[in-house]
Amino acid sequence: MDIDVRGPRFGAAVTTVVLAVVLVTGSAWLLAWQTLAFALGAAGGVGRSPYGWLFRTAVRPRIGPPAEFEAPEPPRFAQAVGLVFAGVGLVGYTLGPDWLGLAATGAALAAAFLNAAFGYCLGCEMYLLVRRATVRAE
Repeated sequence: MDIDVRGPRFGAAVTTVVLAVVLVTGSAWLLAWQTLAFALGAAGGVGRSPYGWLFRTAVRPRIGPPAEFEAPEPPRFAQAVGLVFAGVGLVGYTLGPDWLGLAATGAALAAAFLNAAFGYCLGCEMYLLVRRATVRAE
């Protein structure tokens, strides 16, 4: 079942704010929260993430029905990519080195910002590249 394209973009906007606060404060706890949000989105799809729930219950009823839909697999893959970067960042912030936490969190922030501001999902594009490569290999 296809999903409302505005949901993942909303999630990316919230993620952008969360990750920016992590970079400013160095809060491993806040990055742990974001890691959990990515994990839930990767495991159950973006609709099952906390930001997907917030979009579905608080935002979508106020902005009306969607005009566009997209397949759920690319955003779900993007959540898994975000999970990897947030996990690496969490290791950096908690166990060191600090630069690892900063770099991984900064990379995740850049990807989330691109999606939130411009609707360009790096993880989704990675998904499509992987799909093309695996289909040709079969």
